[in-house]
Formats: sequence, structure tokens, C-alpha cells
Amino acid sequence: MVSETPNLPSPQDALLPDRHPQHDLFICDVADAVLKDVMPQMEHPFYSLSKKPEKNIRRYEHNGQWIQVTPSVKGLATIYDKDILIYCISQIMAKLKNGEPVSKRVRLNTRDLLIFANRGTAGKDYTALQEALERIRGTTISTNIRTGDEEQTDTFGLIDSSSIRRKHGLDGRLLSCEITLSDWVFNAIRHNEVLTLHRDYFRLRKPIERRIYELARKHCGQQTSWKVSLEVLLKKSGSRSSDKEFRRAVRGLAHSDHLPDYHVTLDGATDMVTFQNRGTMKTAIEGPEPWTGRVDSDVYGDVRNVAPGWDPYYLEQEWRSWLGDNEIVPKHPERHFVKFAKSWFDKRGRP
Repeated sequence: MVSETPNLPSPQDALLPDRHPQHDLFICDVADAVLKDVMPQMEHPFYSLSKKPEKNIRRYEHNGQWIQVTPSVKGLATIYDKDILIYCISQIMAKLKNGEPVSKRVRLNTRDLLIFANRGTAGKDYTALQEALERIRGTTISTNIRTGDEEQTDTFGLIDSSSIRRKHGLDGRLLSCEITLSDWVFNAIRHNEVLTLHRDYFRLRKPIERRIYELARKHCGQQTSWKVSLEVLLKKSGSRSSDKEFRRAVRGLAHSDHLPDYHVTLDGATDMVTFQNRGTMKTAIEGPEPWTGRVDSDVYGDVRNVAPGWDPYYLEQEWRSWLGDNEIVPKHPERHFVKFAKSWFDKRGRP
């Protein structure tokens, strides 16, 4: 029997070269973070998976809720442009780990960003970075929020502003820039909507591979496996590919077996895709042991004050679990616990 996918590369050959050694990566899945409350069943991303400028307005609706993504004249922000946000959030997470204050304004060393994202550092790479900043700044999101018989429409961006420093002259190299994240993104970080990425995420060659990895990371996580139909996976991915093209892409992933953290199998008879955990995640995010100290009894009273209605012992379990998942060892654990409880209540309200 002749194979349907001959001469497939090995898993390592299917990945881009590892240009620069990296530390662990953190990602805030921005789409999921804000839409979890607004549109729980939303299945489409708003980052473009196309390498060509995408200038059409995207609109998704579900149960009376809608979201509309409007690109600028430069085009819609792409999944590669998202690298900038990943870098910003990684910086913020590193500061949180060290107990340092954080803010929406993040200073970027552009060379560090390019190395972080496994990109080259030639002049064209700096130019591409500036173009990515322009697309992110120009992409706006509008969504409705329904409360009782009232409806409110909010419009916002991924970042509020950016400031760029370069060598003197229009052709001077980009040196650094400062980005002010939007409240939307920053609130997602404050509400703990953060996932750890495998370092090989930036070595995936195709936009659809990155998106499929994100979906597996979000839905399968550290579970043993996650099964989804090819049709639903295509819908969630936001790909504009035909069914045939998408099936070929997933089959290629299954045969080359190069997706980080997860094996992929496609059952051609049922069109079901299964993601199986490789067991590599713990190795990929190996770090210090989470805090295991004892909480002073007075702190539970503080937690009850900031999170009324919630069992402080339940919140303690959630907090300790979150510390472990995100490799955080707080400098002032009990203060951190109270802050976590307040953030929990701000997001969910009373139980």
C-alpha cells in the first residue's frame, strides 16, 4: 500500500532551526481571556493566519453576543504579530515571579524580542517588527455586553500605544520601543489567564500549526488526551482553508509528529482528531518548587473580606495550584494569597 504522505520530514526537520536558546515562555490567550465571560462558546480566533495582509472585517455571533474585529489599512494583526504580546506578557510574568511591581507599559529591547521569538536579527527583521507593531496597534475589537434590557458596545485595541526609538535617520535600525497594553490584555493577566508555551512554539513553520498547538494547549492542557472532530477543529482554528486542505495539514502533523507537547492522530474513518499528551510539559516548564508554607489564620479573615461568599480554604487550594502551574514562588505569600482572592472575586463575583 502506498503512503498518502511520502517523504515526510522527521519531527526535528519539520521545525525551524533553534536560532537562539530560550527560557520558558508564557502566553496570555487574549481571545479566550476576555471572551470567556462575553461569549463562552466563541470558537473563532481574531488573529489572521494568512501571510498576506487581511483587510476584511471579521464578525462572530453566538446567543445574542457578538464580536467584531476591524483591521487597519495595514491589515489584521497576525498570529506572528502575537509574538510581541507573548514577549510583553513574559516580561510581566517574570516580574510577578520576582515580586516586582508591574504596569501596562512595557519596555522592549527589540533585539531581545527577535531572539526570544527565534527570529533573525538582520535589518529586514527589524523592519518586519515595526510593521507588526503597526498592525497590532491598528486592529480594533468591538463587542456587545448585555445586562438585563440594556446593551453596551465597547471598542478597544490590543495595545493602547507604542513609542519607538531608532538610530538617527529614517533608515536607522530599531533600537527599542515601549508598548502600553490595553486594559483588556492587562486585565487578562491580572485574572490569571496565562498558559505556558513550549519553547518550540516559535519553531513551528506554519501559522495553522501554531494555532492548532494553541488549541491543544488550551483544551488538552496537562490531561492525558483531547478528542475533537476535524470540522470543529477547523472552525476553532479560524483557518480559511478548505476542508480538504485542512485535512491534509492535520494529516501532515500526525505523520511528522512534530507538534510540541502533543502527539496528533487523525482517524480518517470518523474524521476525529486526538491529541495525546507527550508528558513533556513538566520538563519544559521545570522550575522552583511552589510555596508550601502555612497560612496564618488571620489571613483567612482578610480573604473573606475581599472575596465575600467564597470559602477561603477552597480559594487557598486554587491559589496553591495556580502557583504550581505558573512556577511562582511569591516573596510575600500571604499578601499574594489575599491579592489572588481579590482578583478571583473581581472576575467571578459571588458564588
